[in-house]
Amino acid sequence: MKAVGFYKHLPIDHPESLLDLEVEAPQASNRDLLVEVKAVSVNPVDTKRRAAGAKPGPELKILGYDAAGVVAAVGPQVQWFKPGDKVYYAGSNQRPGTNSQLHLVDERVVGHMPSNLSFAEAAALPLTTITAWEAMFDRMGVSKSGADAGKRLLVLGGAGGVGSIAIQLAKKLARLKVIASASRPESIAWVKKLGANATVDHTKPLPEQLAALGVPEVDYIFCCSNTEQVFALLPRLIVPQGRICSIVRMAGPVDLSLLQEKSVSFSWEGMFTRSTFQTPDMEAQHDLLEDAAGLLESGALVTTFTENLGKICAANLKQAHQRIEQGHMIGKLVLEGF
Repeated sequence: MKAVGFYKHLPIDHPESLLDLEVEAPQASNRDLLVEVKAVSVNPVDTKRRAAGAKPGPELKILGYDAAGVVAAVGPQVQWFKPGDKVYYAGSNQRPGTNSQLHLVDERVVGHMPSNLSFAEAAALPLTTITAWEAMFDRMGVSKSGADAGKRLLVLGGAGGVGSIAIQLAKKLARLKVIASASRPESIAWVKKLGANATVDHTKPLPEQLAALGVPEVDYIFCCSNTEQVFALLPRLIVPQGRICSIVRMAGPVDLSLLQEKSVSFSWEGMFTRSTFQTPDMEAQHDLLEDAAGLLESGALVTTFTENLGKICAANLKQAHQRIEQGHMIGKLVLEGF
């Protein structure tokens, strides 16, 4: 089968950073689905794992953490899917990725694809939806039923894939008031279209901008970019007993005692935690993708797909990696077909 992978961690402009390959097709066992991949999207985690992974070795590495496709075969313990089902998912970082014609994935992290979306539109969603959902509802404890309606959420990095989903979840499910950071006219327009009540420019001082909006403090802060750069400001922006969640790893230590006076809770969100550690609640990702599919079918959520770069091949994936590494993404880049 066709796949795109690499053997060495290299800059994206290196000829061997990503390669078109022929590899042996895998076989489904246990609770695995064997999925014929129809479309994939590319995330910052793809670029980071390509460029800064472990020491080079002879093992082939296949990236890809988002896919939409059709179930080709199922393992003997599969309960929720059958061959022919259309599915979408983000998989696991412990297994070969989705940049291949056939892909194995545990059914507990897979959802039935929304019936109103194309494969490309669906492939844009799983990783960012899982990340935003877990950050909002599992880590920060926001009520999905609207019990926290009217509280204020600041999304730092609102126009990216995760921020784009978080804005929608906060508005449509939680009924929060959302302030999203965006710095360019096109990204400001994007986050407002998704439902942000107001915007701030993350390249300028945040406390003054929030004060100008009449909201000097917010109840929740979701950091989707530049956590380390803004961390010292967060105590000024959050209410006493507020909650902060970040998805962006920090390069060095920060002073958590800055959050003590206001008794602020800080948490990390890593969407691969459940699959990496095979947690007892691993199937929560199946459940939330099923719930999200219903919200997408009803129109409560919309896809964050913004551009199709063509077929799944090394050249097009290199283009996607380059675009993401430039750091100015709006929504999601998708590739479709082999």
